[in-house]
Amino acid sequence: MSNRFHKKQSEVFGSLPLEQIQSLMPAIQRMIADIGDKIVVLDDDPTGTQTVHDVTVLTSWVPQTLIQALEDPSPAVFILTNTRSLTPENAAALNRDLVNNLQKASKQVERGFVLISRSDSTLRGYFPLETDTITETLRVDFDAVLIIPAFMAGGRYTINSVHYVAEGDELVPAAETDFARDAAFGYQASNLRDWVAEKTSGKVMARDVISIVLDEIRQGVDLIEDKLMSLDSHRYCVIDAVTERDLEIVALAALKAEAQGKRFLYRTAASFAAIRAGIRLRPLLTSDEIRLRRKGGGLVVVGSYVPKSSSQLDYLLSHTTIHRIEVNVEQLLNDAAQSNEIERVVTQARLFLEQEQTVVIYTSRQLITGADAQSSLSIGNRVSASLVAITMQLRDAARFIVAKGGITSSDIATKALQVRRAKVIGQIIPGVPVWQLDELSAAPHLTYVVFPGNVGRIEAIADVVQKLEG
Repeated sequence: MSNRFHKKQSEVFGSLPLEQIQSLMPAIQRMIADIGDKIVVLDDDPTGTQTVHDVTVLTSWVPQTLIQALEDPSPAVFILTNTRSLTPENAAALNRDLVNNLQKASKQVERGFVLISRSDSTLRGYFPLETDTITETLRVDFDAVLIIPAFMAGGRYTINSVHYVAEGDELVPAAETDFARDAAFGYQASNLRDWVAEKTSGKVMARDVISIVLDEIRQGVDLIEDKLMSLDSHRYCVIDAVTERDLEIVALAALKAEAQGKRFLYRTAASFAAIRAGIRLRPLLTSDEIRLRRKGGGLVVVGSYVPKSSSQLDYLLSHTTIHRIEVNVEQLLNDAAQSNEIERVVTQARLFLEQEQTVVIYTSRQLITGADAQSSLSIGNRVSASLVAITMQLRDAARFIVAKGGITSSDIATKALQVRRAKVIGQIIPGVPVWQLDELSAAPHLTYVVFPGNVGRIEAIADVVQKLEG
């Protein structure tokens, strides 16, 4: 990989205009309370809860569930759609169904809502399909789609409209990372204006995408409010950020513009979703705060293939004595061998769990892809379905489960654990949320850790396991 466009994070951050010191969160919270609309975050995989706490996450969007969510006085709710694992057609259909139900619930409860389409901070996901589908279903003339992929806990920053991924002290343009070579959601542009043009297949030209950069943001709320007020006719607007204070300025400016009649649809990463909902950052959870409420062993399931996940898995296996079981993916893709491979893994893992020990189950690391994006998704879904089948047979023996990877953690939550509602209690390490399952799930009161594939230092999985084991 060429490092021609890499930059030193310390040097870049040191050259930026001074950020605002005073928190704007009290003003944001007051405006949210005064307006009264519910912030509804449509999360294309479960990792969008990376920055929130004391928030409900739903995996069902039937009308009665949405009515209850809107009646709840809390400012926000997260709805796990997991569309990143679906075909484009199914992703669009899901968004239509959810938004239609949300509109009906809103009318019945007489409470408005603001939608945030939360997606990946490394620019993977169904854009612009999801924002287009939401717009068409709501039949709303949005003034702008605000694109804000910065995610501080994961080292994802946008500077002068270029999106970067931090690797140590280097800022690497997103298109130069392995994330950009994703089999289903790859891309070539790091400049977000060019990225919008790329993803819209040239229907939107880069020169027509509005940008709001740090030099403007750090001049304060009034300037950003003016820029947002000037947007109309469904313009795309890409927005810089390197700190939460930058996002607070943008959120407060957006609230003030919305109070004057502007309508925005948000396509963002986790950091902005939390701030727009008025949720303050809180310290990381301690072992005492996590409070495991079940007996049994610990189960870690690693399905993610991104290089960061593989490096973290290698560290866990080489630096700890954790019990380990490799799942042979080639066997999972073989109709004649799949069930035997699942049974082998379950039998071995159950022995460790019943002795109240921790075991990691991980897919073999040779990534198998298809001839195109859809066949690659199909392979990934078959592997994920196998991990679900394994977890279903082990869930009763586990006191905690850690799922590594977006699709893996979503499928285990919704299918293996049959979660319909959970409470996000906080983060165990930066960017890694902990869910407490309710009594209606298939694993009541289980502590469930949603571990994104693209987050954390090399020691991250080992650190999480150590904290959970106390």
